[in-house]
Amino acid sequence: MKGSLFSFATVSSIICEGRPQAVIIPMEPIRSFVTLIHRVVVRRICRLYPSGKMAGPVCVLLLSLLPQGCARPTVHEPVTLTLLDQEWTTKTFSEARQQELQQFTRETGIHVKLLASPESPREQLAFWRELLGTSASGPDVYGLDVIWPGMLAESFIDLKPYFANEMSAEFPAVAASYTVDNKLVALPYDANIGLLYFRTDLLRRYGYRVPPQTWDELERMAARIQAGERAKGKKEFWGFVWQGAAVEGLTCDALEWQASEGGGRIIEEDKTISVNNPQAIRAWQRAARWVGSISPPSVVGYKEWDAVNVWVAGDAAFMRSWPMAYVDSQATDSPIRNKFDITLLPAGKAGRVGTLGGVGLAVSRFSAHTNEALELVRYLCSRKVQLERSRVLSEPPTFPELYELAGLREPNPRYAVLAQAFRTAVISRPSSVTGKNYQDVTDAYMQAVHSVLTGEKRALEAAATLEKELVRITGFKTGPPSAGMSGTTVKERSGPVH
Repeated sequence: MKGSLFSFATVSSIICEGRPQAVIIPMEPIRSFVTLIHRVVVRRICRLYPSGKMAGPVCVLLLSLLPQGCARPTVHEPVTLTLLDQEWTTKTFSEARQQELQQFTRETGIHVKLLASPESPREQLAFWRELLGTSASGPDVYGLDVIWPGMLAESFIDLKPYFANEMSAEFPAVAASYTVDNKLVALPYDANIGLLYFRTDLLRRYGYRVPPQTWDELERMAARIQAGERAKGKKEFWGFVWQGAAVEGLTCDALEWQASEGGGRIIEEDKTISVNNPQAIRAWQRAARWVGSISPPSVVGYKEWDAVNVWVAGDAAFMRSWPMAYVDSQATDSPIRNKFDITLLPAGKAGRVGTLGGVGLAVSRFSAHTNEALELVRYLCSRKVQLERSRVLSEPPTFPELYELAGLREPNPRYAVLAQAFRTAVISRPSSVTGKNYQDVTDAYMQAVHSVLTGEKRALEAAATLEKELVRITGFKTGPPSAGMSGTTVKERSGPVH
């Protein structure tokens, strides 16, 4: 190096690329200097967000990755991957996850550092975007919500060349949800779908042999059971609880209401904005009637766990939720243990549908350890690990064949319902078709529906205003919903599913 002034690129080239030099350079001072440079870079990144909520987490995570720096591991040093996931962080799940990662290390010699993340999905998405925007080499593997691939696709490698066999064995709807423009952004890690929980003891008490098959039946049954339980002194008992707060959970619920009536997917797969139609409007109006009648007035502020808490306390006859609620409902100290079951959500005129949820694992295109990261994704998403995870955590697997195993179905009889739901009753949110605009689309949709639930706007007005806002956000044309729907039809319901 000539002179005393040189660029950071020169230092990086010498240190990181390991070009042969004519002299022996002491490594410890260089490593210290590289660390100092990286700290300066990180501080500059942090100053870009002087008042932003994500500045702290982004800087802390980047600083935590500094030991990796530019230095390449020696022949004898094992690779350490970093994994950033968005899964629920209960004690049981955390312990099971650590066991999975430890077993992966025993089998491969590759170490994994699990990184902490914000709790809410909205904060997680902002955190993911901030990290990816720095182009840092870590995290190596990211957990992606099923609705994120369209928004973040460009930051991850295409997994299709590595996992073609695995994807051909997945539920088709699950596989499609992680594919954007023929690029496989993430490999399915677990799967979720909207379901109806119902109290078996109360149905028997009030003379019902099967759970409600249609939304009309749900309304009548919920009202009758609610009235009967309140007459016995349970003044806080409600017929039906669900997620009514203006968050992503409401988009999931409302999409189920309208799609089951033939009201479309909000925005169709051919980029047609279809939300302003009579079927969707009637579905919103019906849900608004529930508020204060069979559902508590406060349901318009309920998130997932608010509904689960009311349900597990024994204060509701029916609940719309995800498969994960089964574990808390069946806990040893649950008042409703062995007193409930699950089924597909009720049908409208077009059929029965549940909104698809779940998480996939993606490999950052900035990772310095792509091959090792692919090994981790392959391991965590494998049939063997999913089977064990289902046994320990009751998490639904993503492979149809696993639902047929007696060893899995016997202790989890509800898996028969889940398998049917994933095969025949899936509705996906319009995240792939709207890409980076999905967050604005879902925000506009949930606010419109929420305004109807609270009585702030009439459904006709809210749908018309929403349509104009979606045109502004996406530039797509307007039109009617698609004729076909992936959910089961009303004619197919020959009997109860439980």
